[in-house]
Amino acid sequence: MLLDHLAVAGETLTEASAHIEQALGVPLQDGGKHEKFGTYNRLLGLRNGLYLEAIAIDPEAPNPERTRWFDLDRFKGQPRLTNWICRVSNIAESLTVFPDGVGRPIDLARGALRWQMAVPPNGRLPFDNLFPALIQWHGDLHPAKMLQDSGCRLQRLVVYHPEALDLARLLGDLEMVVFDTGPAALQAEFETPHGKRVLE
Repeated sequence: MLLDHLAVAGETLTEASAHIEQALGVPLQDGGKHEKFGTYNRLLGLRNGLYLEAIAIDPEAPNPERTRWFDLDRFKGQPRLTNWICRVSNIAESLTVFPDGVGRPIDLARGALRWQMAVPPNGRLPFDNLFPALIQWHGDLHPAKMLQDSGCRLQRLVVYHPEALDLARLLGDLEMVVFDTGPAALQAEFETPHGKRVLE
């Protein structure tokens, strides 16, 4: 299992995008729409093969016949870093070793991209939505390869949770990911063209 990307949610895509751009000092690129969930995104390529995603409910999309991912149906307030997504080689197999509530695989596509993602029936992941969402990409195409170099590199992601030790035991060692006890939250530290920046 490897860290794949980070998601910043907002009540609008404009707000989510501005939150990233103000924090890191670099512009995002256009992303696309996710028809199955009625959401859309903008993206930022990172130098270590990762990417950042600003995501929100698409006001022009019809209501999906399912709960939206990333707990977006209940999202309120200021835009913030809400989710981290980990890449696995066999999502069905991975789901057998993790707690109930991580979700079931859903087939997804956007343009030439094809992937499966585990989405909980209620849209909310375990550990107060701070368990990583699991993704399996199909084929060699990955969003990070399609994005311009922003000059930003993730240094580390800190996952804060009252049960951080339990979460760490479940997930094992993950490169660039640190678990710390505290109120549930995510904090990402970056090297940017403007020096060290923090995204929360």
